[in-house]
Amino acid sequence: MGVSEPGFEYSVVAAPSRGEKDKDAKTPTDRYALALTAQLNSMAAEGWEYLRADVLPSEERSGLTGRTTVYHNVLVFRRATGKAKAAPKPKPEPAIDPKF
Repeated sequence: MGVSEPGFEYSVVAAPSRGEKDKDAKTPTDRYALALTAQLNSMAAEGWEYLRADVLPSEERSGLTGRTTVYHNVLVFRRATGKAKAAPKPKPEPAIDPKF
C-alpha cells in the first residue's frame, strides 16, 4: 500500500479593508496589522492554515450597461480534511528471462 497524503479544503476570505482601533496601535499601519492579525488568528483557531494573500480581478456591473474590473484582496487558507488520498501503487517490474 502506498503512502497516504491528507486531502485539503480551502477557504478564501476578504482581507480587512481598514484597521482596528486600539490604544497601542498609533499609526494606520499598526491598526491595519492589528486587524490582519485578528483575522489570521481567528481562522487559525478554527484549524485553518494561512497560505497566501492574493489580489484577484472581478468583472462587475457599472451603470446600466457597462462593466468594470474591480480587484479584491483576499486571504487563502487550507486545512486537512482527514480524508487521505491513496498514493498510486508502483508498477511491478517485468520479470527477466534467465535464458538470455
